[in-house]
Amino acid sequence: MSQKLQEDLSHIRSMMERSSRFISLSGLSGVFAGLFALAGSIYAYQLFKNNDIEYFDGRQKMYSYDLIIELAFIALAILILALGSGIFFTLRKSKKFDLPIWTNTTKKMLLNLAIPLFVGGVFCMALLYHQLFALIAPVTLLFYGLALINAGKYTFSDIRYLGACEIILGCISLFYLGFGLVFWAIGFGILHILYGIIVFKKYK
Repeated sequence: MSQKLQEDLSHIRSMMERSSRFISLSGLSGVFAGLFALAGSIYAYQLFKNNDIEYFDGRQKMYSYDLIIELAFIALAILILALGSGIFFTLRKSKKFDLPIWTNTTKKMLLNLAIPLFVGGVFCMALLYHQLFALIAPVTLLFYGLALINAGKYTFSDIRYLGACEIILGCISLFYLGFGLVFWAIGFGILHILYGIIVFKKYK
């Protein structure tokens, strides 16, 4: 009887978790997002070299309009690839474990994620407009971290730790403005890969 009661409680707990949290996120989506970010960072660094810009010389740099546009397209390509891989692995996991996707919890999670990201996006556009390029990397890390923490209550709690790490990294990068690409690669690349591996092993 005791064993049956434990099984019933476990089943109820599982049902409550499914209804209150979005658990279809796959760790593999984090790994691939990190790999895309690292590849984009390497490509951006090579782009600097091709334009005769020594990124690590510690000097204040002037970027041409064409270079800024190309860097923006790299960032957009990374975002599209990361979102695409996230959707693919989420759909695959939900189908494998028969998990619902478009629920009220999903909507709440996306809304809580989208608000800080939207505000951060507007902030970054303002920085571009005023040519404050050195602040863009720290700002993206800070607002992304805030978005993850904000959405964390509707999915795996591990995502809040990732958000906290992104915020800490963003705060540190504010004092090293000439090395935004390095912090960006660590935050969106390495941290994503580590997070993805942890989540994949923990919730596979």
